[in-house]
Amino acid sequence: MPAQSDDRAGPLVWAAIIAATCLLLAALQKLLWLTVPFLLALILYYLLQPAMQALIYRGVRRESAAIAVMAGFLGGLLLAAMSALPRFGARLLDWQATLGRYLQGGQALLDHSLRNLEANWSLFAKARLAETAAARLAQFTDSLAGHLEPLVLGAAAWAPALLLTPFLAFFFLRDGRAFLRFVARAVPNAFFERTLDLLAEVDRTARAYFQGLLWLTVLDTLTLGIGLWLLGFPGAWLLGLICAVLAWLPYIGSIAGGLLVVLVAATDFPQAPEMAWWAVGLFVLARLLDDFVYMPLTIGKSLRMHPLLTVVMIFVGGAVAGVAGLMLVLPVLGVVMVVGQTLGRLIADARLMARHRHARRLRKKLAEADLAV
Repeated sequence: MPAQSDDRAGPLVWAAIIAATCLLLAALQKLLWLTVPFLLALILYYLLQPAMQALIYRGVRRESAAIAVMAGFLGGLLLAAMSALPRFGARLLDWQATLGRYLQGGQALLDHSLRNLEANWSLFAKARLAETAAARLAQFTDSLAGHLEPLVLGAAAWAPALLLTPFLAFFFLRDGRAFLRFVARAVPNAFFERTLDLLAEVDRTARAYFQGLLWLTVLDTLTLGIGLWLLGFPGAWLLGLICAVLAWLPYIGSIAGGLLVVLVAATDFPQAPEMAWWAVGLFVLARLLDDFVYMPLTIGKSLRMHPLLTVVMIFVGGAVAGVAGLMLVLPVLGVVMVVGQTLGRLIADARLMARHRHARRLRKKLAEADLAV
């Protein structure tokens, strides 16, 4: 049978794909307590899968390989946490004072920059730009202080749900193939080959996205870490890692990471305000490298989406499901796109549908064969 082209995924199929993506995002937002651990478990699964495959190729049973890989990961994570706890424990306990200090540093930088503008531009001086900005910033800081503690307490309440992450990842590693076989057995024989192709394509899409996301994080961390270290920032590598992880959230994460770098520069180098601008330049350079070099090398065209569709769906995801939608929209759209295009080709394939109808008639005749009088 000749291969079918992707052209069968027409406007109706794409409308169904976009509608299904929006519905899934709205549903996932309602189950955010399960969605976040599930998403982190998928990332952990694709991170640990190569190590488990290496053990399986050496003759280790799948269950034993999954146990060994997960035990090694949890042991390494525990050792890293124990070594880092004495260093960061005191800072975590005094997080309010630390946050206030960095906010004051950013406010001082902003005030210094605005007063320089007023000194050089009479228009800004007449508008009293520095005083107006200071008053607005004070109002924002007061409102932030009132809302920050409930947010921190709410995040702490989420901690038990995050314990599901290694639990889910372990069963993904151990029972992933069994689940795929369970799904494939429920498919009619006429569609069996296409179903195998569909499952393989869904797995390829998810693996390409999440593994590409991990490599993108590594490259961003190296770029920002090296740059901040050369500038003399304390904790340059940790700061680079935080900014790289924040970049998982399109647009919002990048803005938050850049603001964090500026606050650290303004606070740790109060006598050298130019450090903040050097940090801004470094962050802009990292974003340009991310968009034009790192992204094509990692995630790139793995999801096979048009750039216009990608940008539009990011905004749609944010409108439908908020911050969670911004992070989930691309992987969800990628999977739904694969499923929708495959189903569209199946429905439009007259030969496969004829085989399916013929198989149903044969099964009906076989079931009625011994009922004839």
